Amino acid sequence: MLKRKIVFINPPYERIAPGYDFVRHITNKSPSLGLLHLAAEVRLHGYEPSIIESDIFELSVDDVVARIAQERPLYVGITLFTVGVWGAAAIARGIKAALPDTVVIVGGPHISSMGPETMERFREFDYAVVGEGEKVLMDLLSALETEADLRAVPGIIFRRGPFVQVTSGNPVNRLLDDLPMPAWDLLPDFPRAYPPAIYDFPRGPVATIAASRGCPFHCKFCDTSTFGARVRHYSPRKVFEMMRHLHHTYGVRHIMFVDDLFLASRQRVTELCNLLLDSGLRMTWTCTARVDTVKPDVLKLMKQAGCWEISFGLETGSDDLLQKMDKAARVEKSEQAVGWTAEAGIRTKGLFMLGYPGETTETISATKDFVRRIPMTIMNLTKFTPYPGSPIYRDLYGTNIREDHWEKMNGMNFVWAPEGITVEELDREYQNILVAFYKRPRMGAYYLKLTLQYPNHLYRLLRFALGFFGAKLRSYLTGRGGVLVRPSEVHLDTPSTR
Repeated sequence: MLKRKIVFINPPYERIAPGYDFVRHITNKSPSLGLLHLAAEVRLHGYEPSIIESDIFELSVDDVVARIAQERPLYVGITLFTVGVWGAAAIARGIKAALPDTVVIVGGPHISSMGPETMERFREFDYAVVGEGEKVLMDLLSALETEADLRAVPGIIFRRGPFVQVTSGNPVNRLLDDLPMPAWDLLPDFPRAYPPAIYDFPRGPVATIAASRGCPFHCKFCDTSTFGARVRHYSPRKVFEMMRHLHHTYGVRHIMFVDDLFLASRQRVTELCNLLLDSGLRMTWTCTARVDTVKPDVLKLMKQAGCWEISFGLETGSDDLLQKMDKAARVEKSEQAVGWTAEAGIRTKGLFMLGYPGETTETISATKDFVRRIPMTIMNLTKFTPYPGSPIYRDLYGTNIREDHWEKMNGMNFVWAPEGITVEELDREYQNILVAFYKRPRMGAYYLKLTLQYPNHLYRLLRFALGFFGAKLRSYLTGRGGVLVRPSEVHLDTPSTR
């Protein structure tokens, strides 16, 4: 056994709702940026890390366990999103059977929002890291190797006999520039094996960067327990150095900034844009923004510096629903921001959700009208999911934890339904909204032009189209009238069961 070997795992999980398997051909395959940061940090302190991306390479639980058994690490670190908890637990059981002395450490958003409950339910996990992982993980590893008192390590969860203990404190990395660059070199066939969703980028290869951490806003459907409310940034110079490193070392031509709020600081964005323009580094990039953080002048500069697309959390075409979500902006402001973005020559990706509490046929109709009239070029429609740790979860259930089908919480399954709407109706409206947006002639012309300009998307698109039409045909032949979701496979909470 290698004394200081640690394997980081992104476990397999259900990303696609039953009936929608064809979506796999066009979805995002970006690696876990959190694991890349953790691997870089432990390597800096003398450990030998490796990374297993289960979903990207379609590895089963047994496949992952076999790889771990072959590598025989002293430590295994598993990142947990709610949807992946059961797969992670199965992996941990397999590891314990094959390598009883290997220590299993878990972390990630699910642990940050409901760590004690998870550790009580899954005794396969030895230790848990709460919140931002780099510093806490290193403190935990140091304590384990020196047999120090674990109660002195802030931000961890562990067992003493039958009891789960949680240490106080939640250390964060206040100076992100002090962190090493993500360990991209540990990824096999990076970057070509990790394409984002189709049409989310012009030319590959593509890599992701988080230029900041934290979000000061409190939308009711969001869980911000991992990075917190305080926004911390890399310096523009450090972000530029990462972009240049990816371009020159790996041939990356497009960067996806995955910050919750890339435009939180206009000054930093302006400085980064000027660095890119002055250097002549010809890369395109995408980012996320709130509609109340963009203005025509900064959008013009971003376009000149290579910005290709901005994702806005538009959510719905109903002001009433936006108010229920605690979103500060309203539909009129969203429409203005999308208009300004289009005028600057930057694509808009609208992020929407369907089925939020208070959703009605009227709000759905408002969303259909909204997506048809704004100059948006691509949309992402998710199925409302009350994630543990979010305010809306507590509002709906009156608790932070309950017996849920966590493996369905991927935004692609209806696990909750508003009063007066069935899951079949929601699924039909889900398809109708997407069709209302994409069926317009100008959208067809736009995507034909984009496909001819960037033919790397064509193969994935054809596989998606064949799968979609096959699924629709099977739905009609089996009497489901074109509905793709299968009610027997849906775990659904309705107002009558809450």
